[in-house]
This record gives sequence, structure tokens and C-alpha cells, in this order.
Amino acid sequence: MSTMSTQVLIVGAGPAGLATAVGLAQKGVDFRIVDALPDAQNTSRAAVVHAATLEKLEILGVAGDLLARGIKVPNFRIRDRDDVLLHIDFTVLPGKYRHALMIPQDETEATLTGRLRALGHEVMRPVELRRFDRAGDGFRIALDMAGDEVSLDCRYLVGADGMRSAVRDAGEIGFPGKTYGSFMLADVRMQWPIASDEVTLYFSEAGTLVVAPMSERRYRVVAQHPDAPAEPDLADVQAILDARGPRSGARVEEVLWGSGFHVHHKLSETFHDRRLLLVGDAAHVHSPAGGQGMNLGLRDAVALAEALSVAIDTQNDEPLQRYDGSRRGAAREVLGRTDRLTQLATLKSPVLRWTRNRLLRMVGASDAARRRFAAMLAGFS
Repeated sequence: MSTMSTQVLIVGAGPAGLATAVGLAQKGVDFRIVDALPDAQNTSRAAVVHAATLEKLEILGVAGDLLARGIKVPNFRIRDRDDVLLHIDFTVLPGKYRHALMIPQDETEATLTGRLRALGHEVMRPVELRRFDRAGDGFRIALDMAGDEVSLDCRYLVGADGMRSAVRDAGEIGFPGKTYGSFMLADVRMQWPIASDEVTLYFSEAGTLVVAPMSERRYRVVAQHPDAPAEPDLADVQAILDARGPRSGARVEEVLWGSGFHVHHKLSETFHDRRLLLVGDAAHVHSPAGGQGMNLGLRDAVALAEALSVAIDTQNDEPLQRYDGSRRGAAREVLGRTDRLTQLATLKSPVLRWTRNRLLRMVGASDAARRRFAAMLAGFS
């Protein structure tokens, strides 16, 4: 059995894993990144990169390429059917990114992969983690490389392998939480009565609905669904829009791609355990309300690459402890907000819904409150 060695092994080549790899490559850290899939995915769930994330991605040298690919959207509105409850205007944000950037996750991954390749690195595929043992101050890892077992020694192991993280499970790190239920996701072409400079979140007692403009005349539709079909068709999407969206003017013409999935609300018990580190969905998952998931993971990745670089240079793991504290704290705040937003959006009582709508309109009348909401949604607080 052959043996390899590296300072850092990153398991998982989604957005968080790729961003971590780019950050390490820029700093000259010795690493390898592996992924169990033979090819990068060409479909995706995440569709927005927020302003605070774009600022962080400048560090990785990819913000400009993402901006060239995506659509700038300055408005986010919460609606109850045709009734606007709250308008969040991103043009009030500080800095140069005063919008949300709508871009499918697969295009974000392609941009990060291109940057990684330009820095002289490639994702190793298909490579699956079988097991690992702690050895001295690092790890001895057994990898399955196209059916062959390969041993790899590393000092630091990064789990960027998603909600069902093999790294987290093998490290016996708890991942407590709950399940929101199933969601339906679809990319469609349609007639839509709302301007394409707006992402809309619809409140409905039956569940949330998000509609967001995308490139090439596409729209992303994400909705809570008690029994989401694995491959939603035109009738499935139209029924959701008719029940929760605008009362007229929405007509689906084509479903380009769709899926059903379950959404969970979970936070890892730690992001750092004796040089085992977690990033992105391996560390936290939550409701898609507000589009925070991939953004939180990308900001994790930039912070982790910096912490690992300093830890390796100084032979001191204290920066990794700080990463754990700061990024787990940030994740806890986001999970709390998305949980409250989801509960607020799906109130059953007519009296509570009327009260909620009235309060949101009152909050929306305050310039200061709208600025706070914009900064929070954009990832600055």
C-alpha cells in the first residue's frame, strides 16, 4: 500500500473546501484536497453570494470573476401574497458591494476550481475517506482511490464534506439539531410580475417560498413542501406559486432542473478537535431562508485558511482555537436568526399573522431598522 504525506488534507471539494484550498495555496501551505465524486456537480442549491462574503472572497482573488458571472440584485422583499411587509435595500450598505449577487453554486465552484488550478493545484477525484487514526501530533488516513487503498499522513485534517461528514463522524464529534422537513427546489423559466432586481421571500402558513432571478432568464424557486417530489415538474412549481406567491401574473414555462431535499437545523459541538477541523455544512446546516448557508461556509473557509497558515508558521494551534470560537459563534447567531425567521414566516393563527404583518410594516418604516436588516442579511453582523 502506497503512502503519501502532506501538512493539510481537505476532504470535500464543495464551496467551503475549495475556498479553504485556495486560501492555503495562496499562502504556500502544503495540502491536498480530495472529493468522493468523480466529477464536480453541475446542479446546485445555493444561489446567492452576499456583500460581506464578496469582501472576503476578494482575499482569494475570485470576487471579480464571480461578479462577471452573476446578477447584481439590490432589493430583498418579504411579502404576504401581494402585500409587501418589509423592503430591504442593499444600496444602503457600506463598502462597494451594495447588492446580493445571484449565481448558482456550480458556477461559484467552477470559479474557485479555476482559481485553484491557476495556483497549481487540482482536486483529487474520486477519493473517499475510509478511516483515520491519530498518530503522534497528526493523522494516518486510509483513502480509497478508485478502489485502491492509499495511506496518507497529515498534521491537520479538514472536514469540508457536507452535512453527512465522514470526517466529523469518524472524529466522533456530535452534530445535534432538528429537521425542518422537506423543501422543493427548481430552476425555471417563467413569466413573473415582479422586477428582476428583487429576491422575494413569501410568508405563508403552508411554508416559505423564495423566488430569485438568475442569469439566462432563469428563476430559482425554493419552497417548504410537506412531501417534496424528487423531480418537481411544471405543475408542482405552478401550484406552489399559485398558493403562496402573487395572485396573478406568475406562469411557469419550463422547469430546467429541480429536486426535493430535507432541511436540518444543526450545529457541530466543536469546529476544532486536536487538529481535526470542520468547515461549511460539515459544521452547520440550517433553513435556506435568507440564503446564508453557503455564505457562512465561505467565510468560515477564509478564516480557516488564515488560521491554519499562522498555526503552521508559528507551530502553535491557538489560532485554530480562535477559529473555533469565532466561527462557531457566528454560526450559532445565523442558525438562531434563520430559525426565528422560519417560525415567523409559517405562523398558523390568523391573529398572529395579522400582528406579525403589522409589526413588520412598522419596522420597515424606520430607516435605521432597514439598514440594520440589510447589514445582517448581507453578513456584516
